[in-house]
Amino acid sequence: MAPASESPPPLHNKAFDQVIRTPGRQPSPQPVHLSVPNGFPHRVLHDQSPGYVAPKFEGKEKQMEQVMDQIEQIGFVPPEFIETETSWFYNDLGIDDMYFQTETVDAIVNHILSLYAAKVAAYARDDKRLEIRLDKEAADHAVCIDTSKPGVSIMDGPRYEQRIDEKYLNPSTPSNSYRVETFRSAGKLPGDNEQQLRCYFVYKCKFAHDRPRPDETDLNIIGEETFLQKATGNTKEIYQEIIHNAVGRTGPVIEMFEIEGSREKRLVVAYRQGSAMGMFSALSDLYHYYGLTSSRKYVEQFSNGITVMSLYLRPLPQSPGIARHPPIEASIHQIMKEVSLLYCIPQNKFRTHFASGRLSLQETIYAHCVWVFVGHFLNRLESDLEKGSEYTSLSSMLDLNNSVHAEILAKIKRRLRTETFTSEYILEIIHQYPDLIRSLYLAFANTHYVQTRGEKDDFIPTLSYLRLQVDKIMSDDELKDAISRTAANEHHEIVMTAFRIFNAAVLKTNFYTPTKVALSFRLDPSFLPAAEYPQPLYGMFLIISSEFRGFHLRFRDIARGGIRIVKSRNRETYSINARSLFDENYNLANTQQRKNKDIPEGGSKGVILLDVNHQDKTRVAFEKYIDSIMDLLLPPSSPGIKDPIVDLHGQQEILFMGPDENTADLVDWATEHARSRGAPWWKSFFTGKSPRLGGIPHDAYGMTTLSVREYVLGIYRKLNLNPANVRKLQTGGPDGDLGSNEILLSNEKYIAIVDGSGVIVDPRGLDHDELIRLAKKRVMISHFDVAKLSPDGYRVLVEDANVKLPTGEIINNGMTFRNTFHLRGNHKYDVFVPCGGRPESIDLSTVGKLIVDGKTSIPYIVEGANLFMTQDAKLRLEKAGAILFKDASANKGGVTSSSLEVLASLSFDDRGFEEHMCIREDGTAPEFYTKYVKEVQGKIKDNARLEFEAIWREHQQTGLPRSVLSDRLSVAITKLDEELQNTDLWNKEDLRRSVLEDALPRLLLDKIGLDLILERVPDNYLRAIFGSFLASRFVYEFGSNPSQFAFFDFMSKRMSRLHSKRITGESHEVTGHSLFNGIKGHSASELPNGTNKESTSKTGNMSNTNKDEMTNHTLANGVGQASDPPVTQVGHFTLEEMLPNGTAEHTNGDSIQPNTNGIKDSHLNGIEKPMAQEAGPKEPDISSAKPSLPVKFDDLPPVQSPPHEITHSALMGSLPIGNDNLHDDHGLGGHTTTTTEKITSSSGVGDENAPLTMKREMDLI
Repeated sequence: MAPASESPPPLHNKAFDQVIRTPGRQPSPQPVHLSVPNGFPHRVLHDQSPGYVAPKFEGKEKQMEQVMDQIEQIGFVPPEFIETETSWFYNDLGIDDMYFQTETVDAIVNHILSLYAAKVAAYARDDKRLEIRLDKEAADHAVCIDTSKPGVSIMDGPRYEQRIDEKYLNPSTPSNSYRVETFRSAGKLPGDNEQQLRCYFVYKCKFAHDRPRPDETDLNIIGEETFLQKATGNTKEIYQEIIHNAVGRTGPVIEMFEIEGSREKRLVVAYRQGSAMGMFSALSDLYHYYGLTSSRKYVEQFSNGITVMSLYLRPLPQSPGIARHPPIEASIHQIMKEVSLLYCIPQNKFRTHFASGRLSLQETIYAHCVWVFVGHFLNRLESDLEKGSEYTSLSSMLDLNNSVHAEILAKIKRRLRTETFTSEYILEIIHQYPDLIRSLYLAFANTHYVQTRGEKDDFIPTLSYLRLQVDKIMSDDELKDAISRTAANEHHEIVMTAFRIFNAAVLKTNFYTPTKVALSFRLDPSFLPAAEYPQPLYGMFLIISSEFRGFHLRFRDIARGGIRIVKSRNRETYSINARSLFDENYNLANTQQRKNKDIPEGGSKGVILLDVNHQDKTRVAFEKYIDSIMDLLLPPSSPGIKDPIVDLHGQQEILFMGPDENTADLVDWATEHARSRGAPWWKSFFTGKSPRLGGIPHDAYGMTTLSVREYVLGIYRKLNLNPANVRKLQTGGPDGDLGSNEILLSNEKYIAIVDGSGVIVDPRGLDHDELIRLAKKRVMISHFDVAKLSPDGYRVLVEDANVKLPTGEIINNGMTFRNTFHLRGNHKYDVFVPCGGRPESIDLSTVGKLIVDGKTSIPYIVEGANLFMTQDAKLRLEKAGAILFKDASANKGGVTSSSLEVLASLSFDDRGFEEHMCIREDGTAPEFYTKYVKEVQGKIKDNARLEFEAIWREHQQTGLPRSVLSDRLSVAITKLDEELQNTDLWNKEDLRRSVLEDALPRLLLDKIGLDLILERVPDNYLRAIFGSFLASRFVYEFGSNPSQFAFFDFMSKRMSRLHSKRITGESHEVTGHSLFNGIKGHSASELPNGTNKESTSKTGNMSNTNKDEMTNHTLANGVGQASDPPVTQVGHFTLEEMLPNGTAEHTNGDSIQPNTNGIKDSHLNGIEKPMAQEAGPKEPDISSAKPSLPVKFDDLPPVQSPPHEITHSALMGSLPIGNDNLHDDHGLGGHTTTTTEKITSSSGVGDENAPLTMKREMDLI
């Protein structure tokens, strides 16, 4: 090894020089702490002792005499050997006094006799090999003694380390944990020159303080009693520093200490309990692979949930058999870098190849990752001659445009694929080709492994790098030829070829980043077959850990969607979930893409599937998933180590995420973690975070339900139905977001509700007050007071069996009854609102149960839960007469809320965001936050109403199913959106500013100003706002199949209004009114009541300093602007422009009263509007409202009787629409009316000025 003072030769990876580097990547703090071997400063321990001193056992000599007396009484050991055998056990094996103080005389005698018996047995063996297998387990401790050859992993036998992992360390929690001491005997065993004794001692932990704060680091508080008693001061000092680092990180802390005057190294690894299963035994395999052995090892537990392992490593004695191992100085460097790899997957599927030394850790974990990849994407149908030809023949006979045929074909395809290439079969094939794995891995490493040299990098090259300089790296053609020559048959060749596909698809990975907690791969999705996935993905992440596997998929660069965690009850369920994981993720993201038609973000989704053995690791899996994705969004950086990620994508990426199943309570952690890692976009990284972090919780404010409810009310409005007489079925109960809020906003006659706990039914109507009680408490129907059921009512819980219904029917299994209840035809319903349930709960094979004599048994269906029904099932129901609105249309309130939350996060700087968007410590809400929530609620209702009317109108005109029209609208909007973003229209500054002024929320414009928003919000995000706003307003007005002149007419009107705006602006500038154009300079001061902006005007920012005199209106094409009342314009539209044939009334110069006598309403552009309510008193201006927490449903008084009138926003609960001047223009789907809408609810009446609030995220069935 070269001296540290010499300058080492320059090192570089030839592939790295050709890589496009991501622009603007800056270092960030890491989740893993990694010390640097041979770096500065050197970590040298001057104390060569083990670091532990057991309290002296004063009765040891007396005990030894008792042991010898008892051995003599037994008579198995010859008298002349009793003293020597006992002395050897007590003094030569290195067992400390704690063992002798803990164990009874009988136990020690048993151990000595067992060791002696093993020696005797060895003489009877032909090889004379001494083998000792000794273990004893008690309630609070265990002892295992085994013969062990230094530096060799035992592949058979008792495998004590694996047993200790599985029984004691893996299940450890702060309240029930175990510490381990293990050491190797100093001398060789008699008659055996290679083997030594390895002793393991396991003790149940005892803590003086068993419930400290999670961030507590004081050893005297969190330390285990025995540890505090035995550890030396030097050891405590080391552990104190390690624990301090571990508490502040997601992943492991890895430290190495040199021992003065010795080549022995002390490796210390700390991590959170439960985050690295099997780590203890896996570390042994790792250091054995590099020719090291351990003299002793310690596993210490701390009551704050941290586990610390200390390994005392030394090189094996040199001999011809192990000459291939590098010096310990090189090995320890590689081991440290690979500990984080081991932490990700301690027990990979190819571990036996690693433990035997045939493959390296990197090669086996690489193979494990490709095995996961292959299991999801292997499509054998084109290559399998027999079944492939059958599939091809069948597909040619069926009509792929027929949704029924398409679904049957898809199911046949999945079944054929699963039958042959099971996960187990793929694993069996890969195991047979370790040499191919090595060659394929080298090709992967040659692209993605990088080692650079900086001024302070004086450590030696890693062994991984050196291998790339020595081993032959094959080209892709050479690999293809090698696979073809080596594979035993066609199936084997298909599987091994998938390794090449994986290598080609990886654009960047954290595989070689020493600071990682899970493995993440950014993949190029172009390898996906278009026949199966017709909508191409933009981005694709694959994340793998021992606790989970997961994907993140998005259809656009700027995209947003929730992250869900999928759990499995048993292995069978897990296998089903694993097979459908990617397809479910793809379909959810695709649904999100269609749902996001009104907002700038495209669709994305993340799905995490918990491993079958780690169903309790929800939080661990989520944290690893998020952190490993961030590794690919932010560059890794640890002191002294610069390992840049090879970025073949070459573009900066920002992901926008939100809560979904099982992740609602984890969003705050993700936000805080992004901030701690230095992500500049931490404010907008996750939506749905708590209000203290600036979040707008969907469940608390009913954001998702508001949209679903608008479709339900739309049906009632169109058909003039009285909700109080409507019989209702709902899946997703009062414990969830959608379910509880739907109950709180409803006054229908509930016949049945299905949730996670079971089914509750009452043909006479479930007690509404009782449902409201459950919804407010967010509890399942298992808490329903059955005394409030009628004689015909009943409840069946999932754990029930052999239940007799009032009809006399016997229900044998409550779980089966719950899962299939929505398909039973025993009760009559008018409306079905799925608010929860697994995807495809109604599909082609089950939809027939809802159709009787060709007619649907449920006439009205609004699909609130995502993917609850398959498309073909919806079409069958519509053909049978159902009025059905699908999830992509109905369930979009949450995405609108999230989009506006993201926009606020991007628009404010950190200080402004905390001041205006974060709930204060005393619980009060900033004035801006309260107003903004109300504006968001208004946007959600307006967007839902616009799309409902567009679908209803097109169905009447074309007769096409509403499910098809929903998709057509979505496709038309998203396609036009993408085209608009890439046209020259964006480059027209006046048009760009005009559209953004209409699209952006008025409150943001008033508070910040357009110029600052343009400066702060990323350009691609602004383009997305521009495109989505114009596209959605055009399609909602002209439909999904407009004439070729429609867009020309649409834009001509806008350009004409823009011209009018210029003229009007000039006039106002002269007359001194509040609309200004062309103002240069800066405005930094703030006026009272938020009426000015924090703005830096560069190109002429509009300013509204007298908004109380203004009236704002929004048309369906979103072009309304504010103007002064005296003129005969509203915004920048003349009255003739606003209403067809000039049908408008101008009242007092400050509002427009729509004609309600069947005349087409201006802001809906030709959509028939029902009779409006008589104008009531003007709503108060909420700009004068005092900052306060939003009113919650729990605070509202109950309504004595449900209303029977349907108003324009009937039955919307205590949700105030808010002042029209705030929410009806410039946003995503404005709606204008000057009549005061009557807002009533069976659940309560609230303050007009307070936004609707509810509670937490739902837990879907």
